[in-house]
Amino acid sequence: MRLNAGYGYLLVTALAWGLNWPVMKLLMREWPPFSFRILAGAGAILLLLGIARWQGDALLPRRDQWGRLAVAGFLNVSAWSVVAPLSLFWLDASEAAIIAYTMPVWATILAWPFLGERPTWPRIAGLVLGLCGVTLLMGGQLLSVPAAEVWAKLPGAGFIMLTALMFASGTVFTKRFPVAMPALPLVAWQLVFGLSPVVVIGLGFETVNWAGITALGWGCLVYVGGVAQVLAYLAWFRALKRLPASTAAIGSLLVPVIGVVSSGLWLGEPLGARHFASLALTLGGVMLAAQGSRQG
Repeated sequence: MRLNAGYGYLLVTALAWGLNWPVMKLLMREWPPFSFRILAGAGAILLLLGIARWQGDALLPRRDQWGRLAVAGFLNVSAWSVVAPLSLFWLDASEAAIIAYTMPVWATILAWPFLGERPTWPRIAGLVLGLCGVTLLMGGQLLSVPAAEVWAKLPGAGFIMLTALMFASGTVFTKRFPVAMPALPLVAWQLVFGLSPVVVIGLGFETVNWAGITALGWGCLVYVGGVAQVLAYLAWFRALKRLPASTAAIGSLLVPVIGVVSSGLWLGEPLGARHFASLALTLGGVMLAAQGSRQG
């Protein structure tokens, strides 16, 4: 029962985060990239703490847990709130989603020294195959656009790869050093720590054109705060409690599938053979990594 519940939580997370890619792209047409994170995060934190208080949960962790919360918040939240939005200045949402979710492969590698999950040959093969998928995705630009545009996408690829590495590290860290507190305040405090750099950047360097925000812009903001942050993070951390870190990471590969398809349907982004081949290679790598996890 606990195992089935873990996969159910993964599905909720995948749907929420997969749809978040086109939503973020829409948001950035009306909102500065970090200001909307401040508003969405503040709403999410207040909602989480309010519900936790109503349930009678302790809102503060033990004194010895603050360090773990800070590190987990930086790796799990700052990756998506600070680094990932920058990539969308150079990449399509579908491209960013595929590169971001090489994360399970990196988590599988990191799980060896930190969780004692020794990598097997299937895991290594999965890493190679997953990287081939990313190479096909980005390398395919050479066949369709001028070289100058290819080079122009490299900063975005670098930012989203850093996001993947940070979140993989956060997945392993959360499993290795769990924080002893209820789920709602746990997510709230991780958002507090993870969004702190966003507050500094947004308030210091951005200006919001409030008159230019449409109903769609506000609706997307509500989605990011209520679904992509509150619901998705609650489901993700509950999945981590019920599943091995490598299994949870591997299951998250549903996210780019949803992200690529929804970006193509909603935003009219390119959705062709190269994207599906890249997805197939990446998912094939994840399946090999999953096989390695069962053997390890």
